[in-house]
Order: sequence, then C-alpha cells, then structure tokens
Amino acid sequence: MRTFKVVTLCLMLVAGNAAAQDRQQMIITNGPPPEGMVQFPGMPGRQFKTGTARIRGRVISADSGSPVRRAQVRISGPDIAAKTAMTDAEGRYEFRDLPGGRFNLSASKSGYVDVQFGQTRPFESGKPLDVTDAQVMEKTDIAMPRGSVIAGRILDEFGDPVADALVSAMRSTWTNGRRRLTPTGRTSQTNDLGQYRIFGLPPGEYYVSATLRATGMEMAAMEMALAARAGGGAAIAGPSASAPTSGYAPTYFPGTTNGSDAQKVAIAVGQEAQGTDFGLLPARLAKITGTVIGSDGKPADGTMVNAVPRDPIGLAIPSTARTDKNGNFTLNSMSPGDYSLQTMSMQIMTSGGGDTMSFRVTMGGPDGGDAEFGSVPISVSGDDVTNVIILTSKGATATGRITYEGGSKPTTPTQLRITAPSVDNAGGPSLGGGAAGTAKEDGTFELKGLGGMRIIRPANMPQGWILKSVTVNGADITDTGMEFKAGETIAGVEIALTSKLTDVNGTVKGAGSDLAKDYTLVVFSDDPQRWTLPMNRYVTGVRPGQDGRFQVKNLPPGGYYAIALEYIPQGEWGDPQVLDRLKDRATRFTLSEGSTKTLELKLQQ
Repeated sequence: MRTFKVVTLCLMLVAGNAAAQDRQQMIITNGPPPEGMVQFPGMPGRQFKTGTARIRGRVISADSGSPVRRAQVRISGPDIAAKTAMTDAEGRYEFRDLPGGRFNLSASKSGYVDVQFGQTRPFESGKPLDVTDAQVMEKTDIAMPRGSVIAGRILDEFGDPVADALVSAMRSTWTNGRRRLTPTGRTSQTNDLGQYRIFGLPPGEYYVSATLRATGMEMAAMEMALAARAGGGAAIAGPSASAPTSGYAPTYFPGTTNGSDAQKVAIAVGQEAQGTDFGLLPARLAKITGTVIGSDGKPADGTMVNAVPRDPIGLAIPSTARTDKNGNFTLNSMSPGDYSLQTMSMQIMTSGGGDTMSFRVTMGGPDGGDAEFGSVPISVSGDDVTNVIILTSKGATATGRITYEGGSKPTTPTQLRITAPSVDNAGGPSLGGGAAGTAKEDGTFELKGLGGMRIIRPANMPQGWILKSVTVNGADITDTGMEFKAGETIAGVEIALTSKLTDVNGTVKGAGSDLAKDYTLVVFSDDPQRWTLPMNRYVTGVRPGQDGRFQVKNLPPGGYYAIALEYIPQGEWGDPQVLDRLKDRATRFTLSEGSTKTLELKLQQ
C-alpha cells in the first residue's frame, strides 16, 4: 500500500479520471468511518419504512393538457429513501408500498420547467402530500409549463466567436444570510460559433454571466492519477511553454464585470429570448507563486493549493496547483479578482493495480486528527504575485455529550451524527476538516479538524426529539456558533435534545368566508436580531396541505409573527427587508415549550 498527500478540493477530479478505468473506485472518509457513518439507502443507522399506501397521478403539459411522456417523478419524505418513477405513454406514474406520512413530489423533463406538486407560480414551494397507511391517493397530477430559453453568442474583443465558454442564467436570491446572484437551471457551453442556449427556465428576470478560464485543473488531476499508479508524486517530464498573460474576466450581459451594471433579461412562459449576445472583457492574467509550510516548519510536499474566488460571480472555477518537494507552487493564468488560497493535507492509500486499483482517502493521519489546513487572502490585479507563504496548522478538537430533556432517554439506538458546518459568509468554500462525528452509546462525541466560525448541529435524531440548545461550559452558542482556533481543544460541549415539541397549525380565509387553499405561510421571530441568524430556526415558510390547512412543527419557544401570502418566491422570506415590510400586517403570537398554537389568518396580497 502506498501513501501520499493531496488536497480535498481536487479529489473528485482524480476520481473522475480514475473512473475512466473500468472497475476503479474511490472511498473518501474522515478517519475510519463508524458503522453507518455515511447514510445511504440500505446502510446501517437509517431505518426506512414501508407500507401499503399508493400515490398515482399524471404529468401533463400546462399549455395543452397533453401527457408528458418519460418525465421523471421523484418522491421524498423523512421515512423513505427517495425514489424516481418514469411516466408512461399516457403521462401516468405510480408509487407503491408507501408508509403513512408526509411526502413531496416533483417532476422534471428536458424542455419543461422542473415543477413540484402543488406549485402554481415560478420559484414557489410545492405542497406536501399527507398519506395514511393503506390509502390509495389518486389524481395527484402535476402540470409542467414549457421552459423558457435565453440564447445568444459570446464573442471576444475582436468580435470573433468564443468556444467552450460557460454561460449561466442567474437570479438575485436571498441565500445563506445575504442576497446573492445564484445560477438557476442548466449551464450552457458555447459551440464553435460562440452560440449558447440555456433552456428549461421558469419565467422571470435573469442576469446572464459568461466565464472562460484556463485553470489547469484537469492536467493536475491527470498528473495525480498517473503519479498514484506509478507509486510516487513526481511530476511528469516534458516540454515547457510560456503561460498566457492575457485572458478574460467573468462577464455579465451586456458586457460588464460589475454586477451592479448588469442588465436583466426578462422572459415569459415558453418564450425564447434570442440575440442575447455580448463580448467577454479581456483581462491581464497573472501568476501566483509561493510555498506551503506545515506546522512542523517543513515544506509541505505533494499538497494541492486552490485559488477560490472569495465572492464568486457566474461560474468562476477554482484554480489549482500542486506543491513540489520544497513546498513550492505556481498558479498560472489568474484573472483579476479577490481569492482565498486554500490548502489541506490529506492522505491517499492506493492498493491493487491495473483495472482494479482503488483509493482510500483520509484527512491527515489514520484517525483524521492530523489534518492540517491553511488559507491566505490574495488580490490579483494583473501583476504577478510572488513569495506567498501559506502556513498550515492542525484543526481544533471539541468534545462533549448529548443530553435528553423532557422525557426518558430513547431506548432505540440511532447513529446520531454531530456536524459543525461553517457559518462564514465571506464567500467561497471553507477549509477546516470534516467537522463531523458520531455519538457513542454513552452520548459522548468528539469533533476533529475544526477551524473558523462553526455552528454545531445534531443529525439523524431519535424520532420525537429535536434540538433544544448547544452550550459550551454553560454559554449558549446554539444559533450564533463559535470560533475554533488552530490546535486548541474545547471541552464541555453539551447538546440538549428535548421531546417537548411545538406545533403551529390553522387555516386561512380568502375572499369572503371561503377557506384559501393556495398560499404560502411565513412565520418569523418577533425579534429582528434573529432574522439574520445562520441556519435559522426562527424563520420559515410553508405551503398548506391538500385540505388547505397549514402546519409548522418544532419552532423554538418565543414570540412570532405569522402571515399568509398569496405568493412569495421560495426563500425570499429570509430577507430581513421583506420581513420588516410584512410584520405590520402579520398576526403576533407566542409559543412556549411543548405548546400547540392554532391560528385563523386572513389571506394577504
């Protein structure tokens, strides 16, 4: 068995190249995985249910009512493994052997807009389906509108076509605590005439961005794969060439690198917006050179360095380089922008050879505790950046226990997982180890490789239990998280679960005394300080069931507003400005621990 180090952000590229060889496989772990650590259908730790309920329906075209053949219909729910059915010649589908419960349905097919069951407007959430055991639910039909299209050409500064540019349609959405431009739908790649065509879009307003960057990632991945097969990390000898010194910056329609100057492209249902042509803006490319030094003061040999855009626009692609035996790296063809140079030590163990070679990957040493990571901010303006030093350090360790309040400790064992995702909203991926662990039978757990601001959350909790609080030596960090510094050990983390669940339910009246059945309920804290929390538990939006009643479970105790809106795009209720406008028309109520609240609301425009 052979070992060498690489960075996690390039592992999938290596896997992609290795997968071209028959019967090769790749296993990625954070130390030795406990039984059921990764929860896939059929693996230990996740118990799926079956029953005798059925859901049947048709998928039809919204404009003509004709059947949509060979559409993919997907069903998901908390008690089942997600499954997909294909519609027949009459557009029919069926799911069998379902347990009683709540499910979500969605349908997709090329040329149509992806739609959830109960969705009637663009970017709206779908409606859940409540099914009892042995029930046969008929006529759960889904109407799919024809997708809209944005098409055009991408040109260079001379008016010549640009091939292989990646073009994306983007929407302004509220995501992860701030408003961002996020890609929507499929990505198009220009052909030899510079033509692109983005199809299957819902009607709406979009920004269009194009990116053409030479990153060398595929060459780095191929080099790693060949080095693994040869048993070493040496680069492959060959002729050298000068790196290009000019290229193109990520560009918005109608030809600007500034998102605030971009123009929206509006499209109606099934419309094709043609002639959305624009030119990429030329930019001077730079070279970044530097050295990676480990915590032992020695050069880090064979690690990968990734230049990740700190505030990426469009489809900006991370650039990647590999360190030599002296820890030196070179990143070529870097367009102007702000980046984060990131690196993490990992260990690859290979075995076998030929068509049966396999990879096993761990972060750091065999138990994942020796992972080192580092990050340095870099601004590129066209001039080469030299002598960059990236110092890596070992991540922090946190230890603690699970406690149960409001009832007896559950007797049914589960593979309760503890995660610690990053809450850094600066943009770009965050390094800092796997930050996940499995609780032991006595409720204790350990998290390794932590770095930066993290928020701790339990997953795969026992049925009937939810998160109450997370404290560190008595200090509440449930919703704010805490910063973990390199090399430190934090003890006294306590995750309290409670069986005292809350429930908010009720009805909404439309015009006159009729009950409304098509709306979105938005519930949010009456404390504006809680509107911007990461992984927010205090703000949510739900759609009603088939009977028009709404239900929101497991909100934390506290004061809230509730308002029923005729239409609001999914996720827009996370915007504090939106909530500030809604609160004066909303109904205020209070939830105590374990309480149920029934509301009768009036539909708002």
